[in-house]
Amino acid sequence: MRIALFEPDIPQNTGTILRFSACLGVAVDIIEPAGFAVSDRAFRRAGLDYLEHVDISRHRSFQHFYENSGNNIPRRLVLLTTKANVSYMDFEFSNHDTLLLGRESAGVPQYVHDIVDARIVIPMYKNLRSINIAAATAMVVGEALRQTGQFPKIENQEQT
Repeated sequence: MRIALFEPDIPQNTGTILRFSACLGVAVDIIEPAGFAVSDRAFRRAGLDYLEHVDISRHRSFQHFYENSGNNIPRRLVLLTTKANVSYMDFEFSNHDTLLLGRESAGVPQYVHDIVDARIVIPMYKNLRSINIAAATAMVVGEALRQTGQFPKIENQEQT
């Protein structure tokens, strides 16, 4: 399971997603150009010291990402978008899915919509634009990990 962020706009959201990914063992692809400097410093506030625990791959463009994201493993590119008709709760996730999220300000361009393998949506009330990208990522990745049995195992830890 992977998360791919298409040209992210807001470093705090990206940092939150990176922290989330570190805690759950989900790799992240960052597709540039981003709306901020893609560096540890830009993520430090939201990501804290979690950055060293997440597998991050940077791609200079969507084309570079698309051409290099398979690495001989068949991957399915699943776009989370408000322009879909299939609820993420009704979608059957796979261990090798890459969950693609668009820019906070503009989503993804039509050529990306045209090339993805599937499009899914979080059902919500009409006349509302969208859910924060970090919250949407948590919802969808949580369901994908649940379906595929990829959540980390709970380790017994003594309470202090």
